[in-house]
Amino acid sequence: MKHKMLVFVAILLCYSGFSQNPQQEIKEDFKPSSKNQPGQEYPQVNSQGYARFRIVAPAADSVRVSLGLGGQGGTKLEKNKEGVWMGTTAGPMDEGFHYYHVNVDGGTFNDPGAKNYYGSVRWESGIEIPAQDKEFYALKNVPHGRVQQILFPSPSTNTSRRAFVYTPPGYLEHTDKKYPVLYLQHGWGEDETAWSNQGHANLIMDNLIAEGKTAPFLIVMTYGMTNEIKWGGLKDFDIKHFQTVLVDELIPYVDQNFRTIADEEHRAMAGLSMGGMETKMITLNKPEVFSHYALLSGGTYSPKDLQNHKDLKLVFISCGSKERPEAVKNSVEELKAAGFNAISYISEGTAHEFQTWRRSLHKLAPLLFN
Repeated sequence: MKHKMLVFVAILLCYSGFSQNPQQEIKEDFKPSSKNQPGQEYPQVNSQGYARFRIVAPAADSVRVSLGLGGQGGTKLEKNKEGVWMGTTAGPMDEGFHYYHVNVDGGTFNDPGAKNYYGSVRWESGIEIPAQDKEFYALKNVPHGRVQQILFPSPSTNTSRRAFVYTPPGYLEHTDKKYPVLYLQHGWGEDETAWSNQGHANLIMDNLIAEGKTAPFLIVMTYGMTNEIKWGGLKDFDIKHFQTVLVDELIPYVDQNFRTIADEEHRAMAGLSMGGMETKMITLNKPEVFSHYALLSGGTYSPKDLQNHKDLKLVFISCGSKERPEAVKNSVEELKAAGFNAISYISEGTAHEFQTWRRSLHKLAPLLFN
């Protein structure tokens, strides 16, 4: 099991995030990224998915951006006469959100033109490559839910811990209504802000609800205690600590302080990457807690894994087409043959990145609590 975990993380974390289209003439239709700081013109992206960077560092000898084609060490910038460093990725990037940072003379810094997002166990710069299907997570003129921060007591860790709770449109008005809950986990290097900030989970839900494509439910997002594990140290990861926080502390708090339908049938767990691994471990350890399981680039289930899960309503497994789609498809076919309600989803043209997981949540949500 430990060996499988090491291989699992190596596969999931070592992705490049670039499109493998052949070299093409770069169109000069660059526009500021939607993830830029207010009033900042750079970084920019064009209609083909290329990214262009501009860093003012006249005294620097070397500037490189970590984002770029896989295996090439990112994008090397060139200094002009004004002391401004500029450069464009060698090829188009995958659609969607990407983390990156800037290396100046060996030091690691964030791009002052971009907003920051927590990933890779630090606040990284972020850039958005416009996707053809971006409307499903766009900010639209529809009724919006709320994402609120909560602090819940955690005796097992001797502190109060933070979580974010999405409540759907109408939650405040319809005080006699109770809701199912999805517990949604981030990946390694990230935290409880990831699904709202990078993933736009709240906007995905708002739009689906407005279109009548999903029943409203709550989403709870908390820190999965993933980042105490250093690179290569997954063999030392013990799920019992987070399992205690989630099952014995957070879920009772949410059920007590929000209008939930507090039973297994109306409770789901999902996670991306290492959060998917946590989802698998906890759902196998605690089959009486959740009835809907979802692994987003987070491994697979086998029929043997689930042989004692009699009240299981749904198994959803997804990944990007640049990951291991055949493993996902094969797993789901085996589960179906064994009589489980299992569904696979493959995000076309993406790897181990947030566009895969945004799309996965968009496909998963309408399947929950039916």
